[in-house]
Amino acid sequence: MNMEKRKKGYIRRIANYYKPHKKLFIIDMACAFVISVFNLAYPYLTKEIINVFVPDKLLYYMLAGAGALLGLYIIKALLNYVLQYWGHLVGVRIQADLRSELFNHLQKLPFSYFDDNKTGVIMSRMTNDLFEISELAHHGPEDLFLSLVTITGAFIMLAFINLWLTLITFVCVPLVVVTAAFMRRRMIKTFARVRVVQGEINADIESAVSGIRVSRAYGAQEHEREKFERGNAEFVKAKSRQYKVMGEFFSSMNFFMDFLYFTVILSGGLFFYYDFIDVGEFAAFVLYIITLITPIRTLTTIYEQIQEGMTGFKRFCEITDIPAETEKPDAIVPDTLKGEIVFENVSFAYKNDGEENCVIKNFSMKIPAGRTVALVGPSGGGKTTICHLIPRFYEIDGGKITIDGYDLRDLDRAALRRNIGVVQQDVFLFNGTIRENIAYGNFGASDEEIEAAAKKANIHDYVASLPDGYGTQVGERGVKLSGGQKQRVSIARAFLKNPPILILDEATSALDNATEMQIQSALHELSAGRTALVVAHRLSTIKNADEIIVVTADGIEERGTHEELIAKGGAYRELYEYQFKNT
Repeated sequence: MNMEKRKKGYIRRIANYYKPHKKLFIIDMACAFVISVFNLAYPYLTKEIINVFVPDKLLYYMLAGAGALLGLYIIKALLNYVLQYWGHLVGVRIQADLRSELFNHLQKLPFSYFDDNKTGVIMSRMTNDLFEISELAHHGPEDLFLSLVTITGAFIMLAFINLWLTLITFVCVPLVVVTAAFMRRRMIKTFARVRVVQGEINADIESAVSGIRVSRAYGAQEHEREKFERGNAEFVKAKSRQYKVMGEFFSSMNFFMDFLYFTVILSGGLFFYYDFIDVGEFAAFVLYIITLITPIRTLTTIYEQIQEGMTGFKRFCEITDIPAETEKPDAIVPDTLKGEIVFENVSFAYKNDGEENCVIKNFSMKIPAGRTVALVGPSGGGKTTICHLIPRFYEIDGGKITIDGYDLRDLDRAALRRNIGVVQQDVFLFNGTIRENIAYGNFGASDEEIEAAAKKANIHDYVASLPDGYGTQVGERGVKLSGGQKQRVSIARAFLKNPPILILDEATSALDNATEMQIQSALHELSAGRTALVVAHRLSTIKNADEIIVVTADGIEERGTHEELIAKGGAYRELYEYQFKNT
């Protein structure tokens, strides 16, 4: 019962996507209706030619009937053109609407969703699933409508010829319906399984291509190949099950179609033998049955398409039904924040398959506006998590975080994030030009402002030396730039954004010492006059911070300036001496 309710709910939801395109859809359905009526006219004209025009030698009527038949063929050809062109256009436009809705929804989903789902799986839903939905959106209603009209019309026309022969013939139809209903659930399960496996393969391919340099550096091509082949074998296995069920379904349907034709030939021949029908009626009856078989075959053929499309739409709904990041109706939209950050007894745990991994518990910290505070300590202490909580990438489980006295949960997310600049260790550059990637800091910036930001980040001279300058393509994930160059582009973004709050999360830890020293001056200039939260493993980079906080799994162990913590002789001094014992 619940499954049927969900199915009806999906049908109602997908029907809503036709509303913006209802004019084209109505034209498409009208063409399908006229074509089905024309299909029903051919056997009738054939009967009249055989029974009347030829025996009575009515040449004029025979030629007129042939001309009418040719005219119907020509009109039908034009209608089929409209059906193919505009009908597919409806499907494409619905696919575009679904893709836009899905993409926009993905932009609003919490970060936890992307932690739990592979990029390749998401891409599979954006491409394969939406294509199947568009095919269903076009062919489903059109073929279903055309087939039902043709079947109903053929039954009526056959009944006019001979009702008893029609009833005998249509005994096979309930068997077709019962068989289709019996096999439906098995087909749904197999189609859903194929979708899941296909998404996993896409994820493996995306991961293998993105990490091609790592796999080759470690000689792991064979490992990646084996992993892919395992997924590929699983795909073949799932597809085999799907085609097995489809084979059983279509072989059964084809048998019923052949049996239907057999029934007509046998019973129709007997009716003709005993003079219950004449030769023209017998010919028309056979032609109507052929006309009838075509839509029944169409219905069995589109059954696969319906299952594919509805499975894809179900997977589409699984994403769009995930709650997006929500805002309070009266969310505060501050213009510019000063940057005083306060953590009050904050607790947070990552959720993984229903299990919680607590990272910070009852954590408290205050960063005065305009101060530079550094977080240091062993891995797993929650330093990066603290950085993620300030822009509200994740919702805290307990306590409160405030900026300038505003509870983050009361602030509009977009307004909050406009006031925060982030420079991370793992710099992500979008596939585009250097100019486009720097402009992520401010899309309304002029070329002069972009170049000024690049100069502050110490990358302008390098960019100017390139043949295409700021129009140079960086490649996927910035692969055409070095680590230091990518980091400078990231810093230029932050300069262009000019936020009052700056988060530097291991911004130089992946760089060599010489490059780090060059970039450190840019970061120092970037931090001036802002509230800066710096996460660093290299303690040499944070010696001049206004305050250094040592964070462990148990919370804050100690805090103070570099000199104070060295003099204290605690955890910080131990870390510092360990790093510099060989220098």
